[in-house]
Amino acid sequence: MALKMIKIDPYLKPHEQSISFYLDNYKAKRKELTDSSLTEFASGHLYFGIHRTKGGWVYREWAPAAEQMYLTGDFNNWDTRSHPMKMLEGGVFEIKLRGKNALQPGQKIQAIVIHQDRELRRIPLYATRVVQDPETLLWCAEVDDKEPFAWTDGNFVPAKVPFIYECHIGMAQDKYDVGTYKEFRESTLPRIQKAGYNTIQIMAIMEHPYYGSFGYQVSNFFAPSSRFGPSSELKALINAAHEMGITVLLDVVHSHAVKNTNEGLNEFDGTVYQFFHEGSRGDHPAWDTKLFNYDKNEVLHFLLSNLRYWMEEYHFDGFRFDGVTSMLYHDHGLGSAFTDYGMYFSPNTDVEALTYLRLANELIHEINPKAVTIAEDMSGMPGMCLKIKDGGIGFDYRLSMGVPDLWIKTLKEVPDENWDMGKLWFELTSRRPMEKSIAYTESHDQALVGDKTIMFRLCDAAMYTDMSKEHGSVTIDRGMALHKMIRLLTAPLAGEGYLNFMGNEFGHPEWIDFPREGNGWSYHYCRRQWSLADNKYLRYHQLGDFDRAMVALLSKGRTMAAPARLMWLHQDDKVLVFEKKGYIFAFNFHPHKSFEGYPIPTSEEGKYKVILSTDDPAYGGQGRIDMQYRYTSELYPDGRSAFPVYLPSRTAMVFKKLPK
Repeated sequence: MALKMIKIDPYLKPHEQSISFYLDNYKAKRKELTDSSLTEFASGHLYFGIHRTKGGWVYREWAPAAEQMYLTGDFNNWDTRSHPMKMLEGGVFEIKLRGKNALQPGQKIQAIVIHQDRELRRIPLYATRVVQDPETLLWCAEVDDKEPFAWTDGNFVPAKVPFIYECHIGMAQDKYDVGTYKEFRESTLPRIQKAGYNTIQIMAIMEHPYYGSFGYQVSNFFAPSSRFGPSSELKALINAAHEMGITVLLDVVHSHAVKNTNEGLNEFDGTVYQFFHEGSRGDHPAWDTKLFNYDKNEVLHFLLSNLRYWMEEYHFDGFRFDGVTSMLYHDHGLGSAFTDYGMYFSPNTDVEALTYLRLANELIHEINPKAVTIAEDMSGMPGMCLKIKDGGIGFDYRLSMGVPDLWIKTLKEVPDENWDMGKLWFELTSRRPMEKSIAYTESHDQALVGDKTIMFRLCDAAMYTDMSKEHGSVTIDRGMALHKMIRLLTAPLAGEGYLNFMGNEFGHPEWIDFPREGNGWSYHYCRRQWSLADNKYLRYHQLGDFDRAMVALLSKGRTMAAPARLMWLHQDDKVLVFEKKGYIFAFNFHPHKSFEGYPIPTSEEGKYKVILSTDDPAYGGQGRIDMQYRYTSELYPDGRSAFPVYLPSRTAMVFKKLPK
């Protein structure tokens, strides 16, 4: 019997054998790992690492190539030989320390691995807190307090339709420094709630030695970054978010790991193959990082346990999986255009990575059926967001990664008067059948130094001089108009959820540049200037106010999930009209032509009113729309039902039918 995946997309029929092979590989590996639940299998963090016992402490580690292991730290004055570990079966080492005070929270510890007569200083693989010495800059594990946290979120259920605020704890503050979990909870969370977003996607939580990596070169997979404060404060942040009705997603990095040996997994037991592939297959050519061997059961045990840990210990509601494209293909998708289905089902496809992603999604939804998983995949792999039993990979959403590229290319290469309405409609509405996507115009990628956000691309240097309400500026007027229109067009068309990176909603004027040697280790560009959005004399708050109104509108009912119906498209007029869940969206992208009495098609006759306008003075518009006017649909000679409106240039409006 054909898989449902192929019934959904008949173009996959020629690749049915490959799809079945991939699925069989997953089933075989699943059976090889365990006959019981994956949750029970993914319990490495409950056994390995440092744990309190009734009589003291126990530390266990998996280091199959080690000849001997020792535990050292503050507790034994860093004597590297006084506390040998006992070798158990399967390359596991163990040491039991008697006495409740044998180890104390806050003490620094390291593992000593003996491999081929070399003494290797290592951070425990399952360390839950890792800190950097401010003087030597060396990293080591710290005995975690692990006091029970008083959670109050037992009844929380993740949002059905995610409106995601992508954020970074360290740079979420206005100060020239690293922000903390506590500051984020007290200052940033209320902003996000006020802005109407029901989900946060937190970057850079898993410990990483280089701050400028944006958290994408992870060293310690079970340790929340100590830069931002104690782990209890991260729990308090998540608990507070849940009390506000905000879902919390972790930006999880299982696609690669930092190559460092002093801090990370690399060569923990003296071998590169403990966690990673040997040779060139174990090195990412573009990222200079190490690549996991997903066929190795111990690696799967480690990674799956990591997912369970973050969900159960910290109450994360799901994950955005970073670098999925890199995982799926042996060439990591570098330079591939993915122009035909054959590119997804070829020797280039990494079947072992596909199996891991299926296992990960099964585990996550087994732990919490309401959990949310999002794939960062630019290749468009079919079935990414279909159920595993139907032949899919099991994600809930995929990021609409082509959309930011569409807008960048349009803004860079096409004059306003030549924008192609048909292309915009096609690109924003085309996606895999029955698979859900997260729409976005830009994420943190476009905000990084070397690139430009949409607002900065539209206005450039004028943002530094002309954002005051006291000064008129053609450049700023155009930029603000298109900034709002681009978002209002993208959000309802390009996905069933929506994402925004913090600050982009109000047109944050600065790029992101982490402290580094090249900028004198400055924090000037590694922060968010909320004061700009709060200043009523500047125009930034008008963009933020519009974004809040847009999110509030699209959050109603099942608007995002409803299909969009094209009602009218006119290339010369630069007009695009569509209907979605009873709302009529009308766009006039023409740079200077306004239309009097322009017929807006409807599917129902009756009276209509404008409920949102990008031209509203409250949002920095020119106020050319009468928000109180009621429009009555008419029957036109061609048989269409429509109502005539004044449709100003560079303006978008949303209409709603009035009850009879």
